[in-house]
Amino acid sequence: MSVRVKLTLSYAGFLMVAGTLLLTVVWLFLLRYVPDGQITGPGPFVPNRDDLIRAFTPAATWALLFLLVFGLLGGWLLAGRMLAPLARVTAATRLAASGSLSHRIALPGRQDEFRELADSFDAMLARLDAHVAEQRRFAANASHELRTPLAITQTLLDVARNDPHRDADALIVQLRAVNTRAIELTEALLVLSRAEQGSFTREPVDLSLVAEEAAETLLPLAEARGVAIRTSGEVAWTTGSYALLLQLVSNLVHNAIVHNLPAHGTVDVITAERDGAVELVVENTGEQLTPERTATLTEPFQRGSERVRAGDHVGVGLGLAIVRSIAEAHGGTLLLTARAGGGLRVAVRLGARHP
Repeated sequence: MSVRVKLTLSYAGFLMVAGTLLLTVVWLFLLRYVPDGQITGPGPFVPNRDDLIRAFTPAATWALLFLLVFGLLGGWLLAGRMLAPLARVTAATRLAASGSLSHRIALPGRQDEFRELADSFDAMLARLDAHVAEQRRFAANASHELRTPLAITQTLLDVARNDPHRDADALIVQLRAVNTRAIELTEALLVLSRAEQGSFTREPVDLSLVAEEAAETLLPLAEARGVAIRTSGEVAWTTGSYALLLQLVSNLVHNAIVHNLPAHGTVDVITAERDGAVELVVENTGEQLTPERTATLTEPFQRGSERVRAGDHVGVGLGLAIVRSIAEAHGGTLLLTARAGGGLRVAVRLGARHP
């Protein structure tokens, strides 16, 4: 039976039980006190108990039949009205199952349980729609980025074949550079997939030590670009994958070095613990960023409003996308803020877990 039929039978059954109890009360507390034999009185006829029973029984039967019909009809209408929002949710679920994630229930009315269910379902559809759109953009961008090194390699080989006198050493250097970029892009995609799946072992990690290791590793790059790295802060214990958290900090510091001033730039790496959470802040000087550009920096293959071009020295365009995925996989948050004097401030907030 459907839920509507069950509710209808429940309403009708409740009315029947209530009516039967009421008639039983009348029987027990009124008719039992009426004498059973002949009653003499001032009038020509005084009904006794048998007379009242003969008059009461048909009326009670018709009353119960009326309550049954009224309960079935009223219950059917009332159940239909009550379940109408659920029918809209079911229709939206079928549309979502068929691949249409843009549909929304938008249930009107008061804030009751059905409204909360519909609003929660709409919020879930919105998140799924955004996630699917982001995955489609990512797949298209990744396909383009992976195709570019292959196309360059094919072009170099075609040129070498058509020009037998071409310098072989120069060709090898160019092919090696293209191949290195393809390997970096593939490794970045693997790290991004691993972070999104959350397939890693958690262990106690001190973010201050991770920050120092990342800064020390990238110090030669910073010196070559005339950028000063400054690390400070306190011990900040959390739990997670040391390798992924090192990748997170390294990506942030690398981006801060590469996207900095041409000379005399600075990168500040700060760790702190407050309010039951640890915070890693990487702040760098650089060009002036608008809020609109800052909002797009965590999208894959994006730097501001422009796509990363093949052969660009800044990397493969997945740095901050990997940072965001690693932070979310560790139950943390990522906040990007444009500095008033130019540059970027990136704050990663994770749960504090002392060993």
